[in-house]
Amino acid sequence: MSNFGDVINIIYATRDRALLEDFLIGVTTDKERAEIAQRVEIIKRLIAGEPQARIASDLGVGVATVTRGSKELSQDRFKVLRKQL
Repeated sequence: MSNFGDVINIIYATRDRALLEDFLIGVTTDKERAEIAQRVEIIKRLIAGEPQARIASDLGVGVATVTRGSKELSQDRFKVLRKQL
């Protein structure tokens, strides 16, 4: 039986961008990829200090979606994004 840890191991072990892209496209739908990209955008904008209401309005999502990202940030997640920005 696979679990999320298995997925993390596959991603971590994949050092080739093309192979990683092939894997992620294979295991996700177009909608899932768009949702993941949108969530990353939300987190980037929260890190940049943008107001939650503006982010929700600009991206056409509910404030609850943005608040979820904010709660995860408050738990010190997204260290990789904090380093990149």
